[in-house]
Amino acid sequence: MENKKLCVVGLGYIGLPTSAMFATHGYEVYGVDVNTEVVDALNEGKIVIEEPYLDIMVQAAVRSGHLKADIKPHEADAFIIAVPTPMNEDKTANMDYVVSATEMIVPYLKKGDIVILESTSPTGTVENLLVPILERSGLEVGKDLYVGHSPERVLPGKILWELVNNDRIVGGVNRESAEKIRDLYKIFVNAEIYLTTATTAEMCKMMENTYRDVNIALANELAKICEDTGINSWDVIKFANKHPRVNLHQPGPGVGGHCLAVDPWFIVEKNPDLAKIIRLSRETNESMPTFVSERVEKILDNIKGNTVTILGVTYKPNIDDMRESPIVELIELLKDKDINVKIYDPHVNIENHQYNSMSDAARDSDLLILAVNHDIFKALPLREISETMKQKNILDTRNFLDEKKIKDEGFNYYLLGKGEEIVSPKFDEER
Repeated sequence: MENKKLCVVGLGYIGLPTSAMFATHGYEVYGVDVNTEVVDALNEGKIVIEEPYLDIMVQAAVRSGHLKADIKPHEADAFIIAVPTPMNEDKTANMDYVVSATEMIVPYLKKGDIVILESTSPTGTVENLLVPILERSGLEVGKDLYVGHSPERVLPGKILWELVNNDRIVGGVNRESAEKIRDLYKIFVNAEIYLTTATTAEMCKMMENTYRDVNIALANELAKICEDTGINSWDVIKFANKHPRVNLHQPGPGVGGHCLAVDPWFIVEKNPDLAKIIRLSRETNESMPTFVSERVEKILDNIKGNTVTILGVTYKPNIDDMRESPIVELIELLKDKDINVKIYDPHVNIENHQYNSMSDAARDSDLLILAVNHDIFKALPLREISETMKQKNILDTRNFLDEKKIKDEGFNYYLLGKGEEIVSPKFDEER
């Protein structure tokens, strides 16, 4: 088998599962990371992130000797760069990690090697940023060195399954590069692998996430309109989606994660005069923590309280990832309004917010805010919570909770995207 040695730079939510996947399929993999805690843990067969079954796969790969970690690269037949591409304060892409990772591997390159950028990047990154750095090796890119971009398309919580079963895009600096990269991924990808140019692949990745961000923005705008109108946006979405060609997304307290909350800005950065809908959608979604904080302020003013307990702080349910989480911003906004905030999230170890149980976290609170729809929150221990709360109020930002059960236990129930001032008549849908 060709290209049996692989070096993966960046052992985060993408690099580590990718390394483990190749290692369990027979490759000798060196994972590289500047974080010594990550490196040391991996060499002991342990992981520092939460992802189903990843710990088992990593342990097996390390025990077999196929997966090792270091703070510097090693010689290999293929190199994958999977480092973060965070935003600068001005909403532009910070490419420092990509530059550093590319420079790190240059001394280890030889004729016939493959270099793949997996990190989500603005259009032109491979052609204009990676290629000039890689050429310092003295190798001719596209002939001696096969270079391209193959973005990940995985969902946290299902990463291992989706690495294998999702279709994949491979963009090369030339066709031969794309074919070499495709053949590398074919060792574990069971789905289709489509070949294109590196720049097209870069735009595909950003647009996949932008599509979702724009549609969520439409739902969030609808939620604001419905609150102002005095109707329930969740009913509007449910019934509108009965149309065979309509698929409205769901509103919420904001959009987080390193993809949806970041990638659209990379398109705006390159085409600021053209990406008008994309910019407005991003601004709409970024406004949601403020919108929720104002709703909370209104609820608390009505009940004369100033303490809230927030359930969930990650950017999506059932994971430990807090990157770009809108709940973090919501917490700061509430604190700025002199509201006391308590946080409970069993997936995350939060300093100064250690509680024995949900009811312990809710003690002396005036309002419970369901911010993240973790499965563990689906069936709230309402009676225990009611015994510790100062006042019995719940704000559901995800339409996740059972309104009837909550009201039956004597709680006031508030729902994001539902107007409170105008009460529409209720109909029995089963009749």
